[in-house]
Amino acid sequence: MTSKDYSKADDGTKIVSFDPWLEPFVDGLRSRYSVFKKWYDQIQKTEGGLANFSKGYEKMGLHVDPQSQAVTYREYAPGVEQASLIGDFNGWNRDSHPMQKDQFGFWTVTVPASNGKCPIEHGSKIKISMVTPSGERIERLPVWINYVTQNLAVSPVYDAIFWNPPESQRYKFKHPRPPKPDNVKIYEAHVGIASPEPRVASYKEFTQNNLPRIKELGYNVVQIMAVQEHAYYGSFGYQVTNFFAPSSRYGTPDDLKELIDVAHSMGITVLLDIVHSHACKNVLDGLNMFDGTDYLYFHGGAKGRHELWDSRLFNYGNHETLRFLLSNCRWWIEEYQFDGFRFDGVTSILYNHHGIGTGFSGGYHEYFGPSVDEEGVAYLMLANVMIHEILPSAITIAEDVSGMPALCRPVDEGGLGFDYRLSMAVPDMWIKMLKEQRDEDWDLGNVCFTLTNRRHGEKTIAYAESHDQALVGDKTLAFWLMDKEMYTNMSDLTERTPIIDRGLALHKIIRLLSHSLGGEGYLNFIGNEFGHPEWLDFPREGNNSSFQHARRQFNLVDDELLRYKYLYWFDAAMNNLESGLHWLSSPQAYISLKHESDRMIAFERAGAVFIFNLHATQSYTDYRIGVEVPGEYVIGLDTDDKKFGGHGRIDHAQSRFFTSPLEWNGRKNFVQVYLPSRTAIVLVKAN
Repeated sequence: MTSKDYSKADDGTKIVSFDPWLEPFVDGLRSRYSVFKKWYDQIQKTEGGLANFSKGYEKMGLHVDPQSQAVTYREYAPGVEQASLIGDFNGWNRDSHPMQKDQFGFWTVTVPASNGKCPIEHGSKIKISMVTPSGERIERLPVWINYVTQNLAVSPVYDAIFWNPPESQRYKFKHPRPPKPDNVKIYEAHVGIASPEPRVASYKEFTQNNLPRIKELGYNVVQIMAVQEHAYYGSFGYQVTNFFAPSSRYGTPDDLKELIDVAHSMGITVLLDIVHSHACKNVLDGLNMFDGTDYLYFHGGAKGRHELWDSRLFNYGNHETLRFLLSNCRWWIEEYQFDGFRFDGVTSILYNHHGIGTGFSGGYHEYFGPSVDEEGVAYLMLANVMIHEILPSAITIAEDVSGMPALCRPVDEGGLGFDYRLSMAVPDMWIKMLKEQRDEDWDLGNVCFTLTNRRHGEKTIAYAESHDQALVGDKTLAFWLMDKEMYTNMSDLTERTPIIDRGLALHKIIRLLSHSLGGEGYLNFIGNEFGHPEWLDFPREGNNSSFQHARRQFNLVDDELLRYKYLYWFDAAMNNLESGLHWLSSPQAYISLKHESDRMIAFERAGAVFIFNLHATQSYTDYRIGVEVPGEYVIGLDTDDKKFGGHGRIDHAQSRFFTSPLEWNGRKNFVQVYLPSRTAIVLVKAN
């Protein structure tokens, strides 16, 4: 493990030599870097460095001494006058195990072993009971608790569980982490909805049923949502109550460890969708008002509340908040072997306005000044430094709608240190076009601009549709394309209507364009690869607690009579072709053709030639496409192939393309190709 010495680093303005447009904002760069450096130096001095500071979970919470079997519990609660550990183990007696407070507000108690055995039974319930200065008795779940369960028959409030299984029952990791991929193809998944059955699916089912599909589809990264425990299932996992506890609704902590280990055995990197942008406002089973104050880990008053999310906002300028959040990152890496994170809600962390009621034009002035939460920026810098220090192969991804410059540049340059950012403009573009425009009115120049409009030197992950777009009130791309005919005409035994024909063709074209032109990584949300119909809606009061739309219908793929299998197998072919060519880790594509009236797009990347005919009716014979590298080309992928639900209009056996040494569209050579309407092909060099 190597560590860079940031105490001797520059002032955060190195990035200006990389991006001269930042020159007018050097004061802002210095200011935010100075906040990072202040915290970095303070942690070095008082805590022995970030690596040590981020091991807070080794002292905080409940721990069993391996020799004596005594249990020590430590908690930070400076706002209370008394505290005691209560639970099944002591009959919930508030007087039997009082805790002692030190000068910094940390409370500690040790429960001695009983006849050489752990005094608290594995699986039993516990709480901390406290008394505030006003004399009020409050009881909470331990902040660092690593397992909580919910018995809805008794109460919607979670119970803290002392998780200490016998050594023989603990899952032991068997497989090493895969090497860090440079061509990330991410399968974003939610364990609970990963089954066709109308219920909450489990970690074990995901391991057995979904991981083999993800491998088969050619994805090398799985990003798991809604793992950190959340009281409300319908929050999609974004209202976290217990940050160190994997959601018990899907199974046990050991079940999750097995899932990650099996994924590693398949060569799949596993990311956690981590929520550090806010916390659930629940008091009885969350962090809110833990010690009777509203400012323990959060900003007090209105500053500590997110108006739109109805949740609590962390105070990133608080020493113990930093210990809690940085330790949380490390906990998931060390204890569960996650390989990195997708940080949710980064925009909210970066700005004091949290993105509420704010549009971003892309002007650099929006990224500096009083609207920026420099403590939040510094936290993300600290997190990225720590994560990559303890796990150099880690991947971190930022979900930011603002376009903050240097988000994905190294911290010592003045960047925030993320590996990738999500290209949120791409799915917005596709959904807007499908909703508002006829196919013939699509502006192909704008499509190409949006797909390639990304910051130089900062890696971007493209995706055709987001999980948000499938939520109630919206529809998947497939449903926008084919809507109600998906109920009647997705069988091979039914007529292939113009709507179904268009939908199948454009679903593949949109994906291939996004995948090959849109970034240095690609993401797909579970089920969308095969054109999942309808929308996503978690059980709630408004739908009579129905699971009808809180599931992914993989049975549609497995039914040989249905057309969903064509989209599924195209997705696999697209990913697996990329695995051979590595276009995601290659320089950005060179676009040689954007022809509005012909509805044509052509570009080269990673030695392959990508050609798209988006015309609804016009096919072209001997259409000239500029090619830089001379030689013989063959078809590597064809969206019109019958095995992908196409018409099979191109005879692959007879399709070999030889370049002619004549400049065309700015390229040194050209090939002539047959391009059926609404078809895309990828040409690769012949062996």
